[in-house]
Amino acid sequence: MEDILKRLLDAEARAEAQVEESSRQRETAIAEALEEARQAEERFQSRIDELRAPYLLQGQERADQAIAELAKKYEERSRHLRSLADSHEREAIDAAFAVLSGSAGE
Repeated sequence: MEDILKRLLDAEARAEAQVEESSRQRETAIAEALEEARQAEERFQSRIDELRAPYLLQGQERADQAIAELAKKYEERSRHLRSLADSHEREAIDAAFAVLSGSAGE
């Protein structure tokens, strides 16, 4: 009977040792996983500018294109308005001469 108790106590001690070892392994695995996650986060943070660059470049290109299109439309509109102004100026001068010529003859 004493031998059975001794074997049971030894088995219990071995079981406790295995539980402790498993617990240490689990803690080690958790710590390693956390460290890997931290390193992955650091790698990601260090690449943010690199990841954003193509989108910023594309945005800048689109903005430059929009500015160029607006400048072209402005120039076209400006030329059209200048043409209208010149035309109306000629008409106004002709009308003024007509009024002056008409009143000079009276």
